[in-house]
Amino acid sequence: MFKTGDLAVYPAHGVGKIESIETKSIGGKKQDFYIMRILENDMKIMIPIPNAETVGLRELIDSQDIPKVYDILKSREISVNGGTWNRRYREYMEKIKTGSIYELAEVLRDLTVLKGDKELSFGERKMLDTARTLLLKELSIVLDISENQIEIEIGELLQVMT
Repeated sequence: MFKTGDLAVYPAHGVGKIESIETKSIGGKKQDFYIMRILENDMKIMIPIPNAETVGLRELIDSQDIPKVYDILKSREISVNGGTWNRRYREYMEKIKTGSIYELAEVLRDLTVLKGDKELSFGERKMLDTARTLLLKELSIVLDISENQIEIEIGELLQVMT
């Protein structure tokens, strides 16, 4: 699926570069792994190749699909119902763990709207930052423009809602 040098997205961690493909012996069985370095924090991850799809490793979004992300950010439809902050937190975390950029956009939009209504819990503020960071990194790489420029664009889209 991926080869050395490819960029890919690992759910909840963001964009990384496949540095190598290695065969390791684990429990007496040989298995092939992607060795991936996350761009944001330089963390190294070993992903068993047969499990890559299961864990949500995916290619970066195609630039033609970015308008759909922007539409989600502009939408006024909140995807997670009210309830307690820890229930919302769990639901948003599930969305982030899918690795889907569309789910990430929903989390960013929903938490931004919620922040306008009431104070977010510490966990929700941290999740808002995580969603923003993951989205900015991927979009800036795909569009080949600075994260600052993407942040301005996203900020304008989210302003439409308030």
